[in-house]
Amino acid sequence: MAAAFEFRVKTSRKIERLDVTDRVRQASETIGARDGALLVSVPHTTAAIVVGEAWDPDVTGDLERALAAWVPEVRFDHAEGNSAAHFLSEAMGTARLVPIEGGAPLLGRWQGIFLIELDGPRERTIRVAVLSV
Repeated sequence: MAAAFEFRVKTSRKIERLDVTDRVRQASETIGARDGALLVSVPHTTAAIVVGEAWDPDVTGDLERALAAWVPEVRFDHAEGNSAAHFLSEAMGTARLVPIEGGAPLLGRWQGIFLIELDGPRERTIRVAVLSV
């Protein structure tokens, strides 16, 4: 049984919320995880991983607009021009612990696992590691 798996996704917009639940589920199967928890993470300073509403597609647009407006006129000294993305990534977090049962992520009825792109478009790596009991 492998202890970890990673996959890559391409984003197409500056701020984008991508449902990666199926890819995480596939990673869990590849790893051979049964029960315990999955650590889902991104090794990037301008992206985040969250668990959130996956049923209503309007939620994605709503959240993308809210994220774009969250840091309106703040003076940043970081010269690359993406300090808002760094702030948002740190505020949301680059990892989530997701319970697994019977090899599948144990999510609520409406929940999914999302990559939040904050400085795209880019190609991002998502890592899935199993923490077993």
